[in-house]
Amino acid sequence: MASSEAKKTVYDFTVKDVKGQEVELSNYRGKVLLIVNVASQCGFTNSNYPELTTLYQKYKDQGFEILAFPCNQFGGQEPGSNEEIQEFACTRFKAEYPVFSKVNVNGKDADPLYKFLKSSKGGFLGDSIKWNFTKFLVNRDGEVVDRYAPTTTPLSIEAVCNEPTTYCTTNDMTIWDAND
Repeated sequence: MASSEAKKTVYDFTVKDVKGQEVELSNYRGKVLLIVNVASQCGFTNSNYPELTTLYQKYKDQGFEILAFPCNQFGGQEPGSNEEIQEFACTRFKAEYPVFSKVNVNGKDADPLYKFLKSSKGGFLGDSIKWNFTKFLVNRDGEVVDRYAPTTTPLSIEAVCNEPTTYCTTNDMTIWDAND
């Protein structure tokens, strides 16, 4: 990469919402993001969705966003249309955070955002996403700071980011207020 070329961040990407409209991730500039590939028929669904909703409710007013990307690449566990997926997330789990269009997270047709996320923070035994509910934590500068396995609960990520020595800081400010 040429020294004059700016380092790529999450803000350089455009994704599609559930209606197929383009959304520039630069709209989330200055916010902490938790980007998650979701599925409605996964064994992790009933534990992850409620905790994502709890985390979002607790920190949304402090500059925290969850970006949910449905994916059907793991056991066909997200077979519905974009509209059905959004209805499921919003009705059953009271999700108020954005649910985007269904994407591929692996392979030659992987969404460019997910190619970037995986190259920024590789996983255990390689970069590929291994299952639904893999999570990427992005700081306020748009940099991917961590990747979490599907077995890592959303609320355990909250605990990690509230540690005083955490790397989840920008400009000496923690991602969210540890006093909450």
